[in-house]
Amino acid sequence: DREADLFEYLTYKREQQQRFLVRSMQSRCIEEHDNRLYSYASTLLSAGEKVLEIPQKGGRKARKAHLDIKYAPVTLKSPANKKEFDNIPLYYVGCIEQGESGNKLAWHLLTSEPITSKEEALKIVSYYERRWLIEDFHKVWKSEGTEVEQLRMQSKDNLERLSVVLAFIATRLLQLRFMNESDELSKSSCEQILKGKAWKLMWLKLESKKLPKEAPNISWAYNGIARLGGWKNTKRTGRASIKTLWQGWLRLQTILEGYELAKSLD
Repeated sequence: DREADLFEYLTYKREQQQRFLVRSMQSRCIEEHDNRLYSYASTLLSAGEKVLEIPQKGGRKARKAHLDIKYAPVTLKSPANKKEFDNIPLYYVGCIEQGESGNKLAWHLLTSEPITSKEEALKIVSYYERRWLIEDFHKVWKSEGTEVEQLRMQSKDNLERLSVVLAFIATRLLQLRFMNESDELSKSSCEQILKGKAWKLMWLKLESKKLPKEAPNISWAYNGIARLGGWKNTKRTGRASIKTLWQGWLRLQTILEGYELAKSLD
C-alpha cells in the first residue's frame, strides 16, 4: 500500500528486476509534463470506466464508486536529497472517482508491469483491489482470529511451523465467511469446509434431529461454528466476528478429539 511508496524501495525492486504494484503516497516529481505526477494525471484522457464495490469499514458505509481509468508511462525523478539514485521509469495507473464529491476515491498506482491498453490497466486495478482480502487475511491470522502475534515459542522452528498451521486455519475461516456471504456458495455442501465426521458431530451437538442423509449447506456450517463460539446473533446481522468463529472452530476440534478418545476405549 502507500507505505511502500519509498524511493529506495522502488529503486531496489527495479535493480532486482522484481515486479511490483504500489499505491502512490505523494505527487512525486516526474520528467513528464509540469514536473508533478498528480497534475500530470489530471491531464490524461480517460481510457474507460469501472464500477468498484467499496466494502463497509468502521464508520464508512459500503457503496459503489464509478471510476475513470487512466494510464501512462512515467519517469520518477530522484528526490533532491537523494541524488545518488537514478530516475525510475515505470507505469502509472489512475482510478479517479467521477463527480464533484469532496471525498472522492483516488488511487494513483505505480507498477513495473507494462500498461499499453485499457484491459492491462484494469488488470492492475483488480490486483490492487485484492488488498482488502489480503488485509482481512492478516487480521484473521495475526490478531482477531488465530492470534499468531501472541505466540511465544522457545524455538524459531517451532514458531514457524505453528505459524504456518495457523495460516491454513485462518484461510479456512476467511473462506467460510466469504462463502457464507455469497448467495450461490452459501447453498453448496458444507463438506467443502468440514469433513463428514466434523459436521455430523456438530449436528448432533446443536440440532435436536436425526442426521440428514446429505450434508447441510455452508450457511448452516457457518452458523453452527459461530454458535459453538457463543454467537447469539443478538444484533440480527447474521454475521459473527472472526474471533467468535475461531472460538467455535477450537470447540469443534475439542469435540472431535473427545470423539476419537472415546472410540479408543472400545
